[in-house]
Amino acid sequence: MNTTPSAIDIRDLTHRYGLRVALADLTLQIEPGEMFAILGPNGCGKTTLFRLLSTLMRLQSGSVYVLGKQLPQQSDEVRRRIGVVFQSPSLDRKLTVGENLRFQAALYGIRGRALVQRQQELLDHLGLADRIHERTEHLSGGLRRRVELAKGMLHRPSLLLLDEPSTGLDPGARTDLWRYLEWLRDEHQVTVVLTTHLLDEAERADRIAIFSQGRLVALDHPEALKASIGGDSITIRGQDPATLRQAIADRFQVTAKVIDGHVRFEHPDGAQILARVMEAFSDRIQSITLGRPSLEDVFIDKTGHRFWSHGEDDAAT
Repeated sequence: MNTTPSAIDIRDLTHRYGLRVALADLTLQIEPGEMFAILGPNGCGKTTLFRLLSTLMRLQSGSVYVLGKQLPQQSDEVRRRIGVVFQSPSLDRKLTVGENLRFQAALYGIRGRALVQRQQELLDHLGLADRIHERTEHLSGGLRRRVELAKGMLHRPSLLLLDEPSTGLDPGARTDLWRYLEWLRDEHQVTVVLTTHLLDEAERADRIAIFSQGRLVALDHPEALKASIGGDSITIRGQDPATLRQAIADRFQVTAKVIDGHVRFEHPDGAQILARVMEAFSDRIQSITLGRPSLEDVFIDKTGHRFWSHGEDDAAT
């Protein structure tokens, strides 16, 4: 019997800002050594969860254990064992890369040979070795993001929490970031938990939790999530989409929806059903597209709207 506790164990977690529910009855377990993505549009509750896990806010209801330690009772022990990289910059821009890392090391009592070794390892892996004496104010946004990551990993945490880690990174830097995160997971068994609103980024995780309006709406491996929606995705633009949706549903016995003025449905054989739909309703169709299942299709299937279609304010969540 495996007695190793989950890296994160959340039970019945609810958090409110006044009357607004940011997280609703969330239950979720993240296993040690897992690369885990919390995916959702702005306002879905992922940043609130990040703040709770990083001990920046106190729980209102429910229970949370991080690395086997209960929040908020054992918050100090949790802080010593986690690394956190915030979306907002935390660097002192007037200090060099090396000085920023040394100040971070001092917070954890890291000095001497251990500091030199860890600093060099991180700078090498993050492509910063030649920038150690450069002030961070002179670095590009992507390079500053890498220094943030180095700070978060300097004390060798068991759990790394990343809030929108690709913010400010160009495609090449994003690729380098993911290589490093995968190296941490594979070589050092670090549990990596990140929040993101980037669908392609989330697909690189071992598992994805999809959030919408404070609720967990889907949880699984990326391929399993896409396979769950039942086939290829068909999107149709035409006149009077509500009437067209009903006609297609009745004729072909499919569950069709109107999403942002377009008729959408899934079918195991998309090419075959597309031809039949065009033959039956060609005079009412302006355009029709066929696509393989995507994470956005999963989001639409679970919520009834597109990933970016609802403009919630993310100021608190």
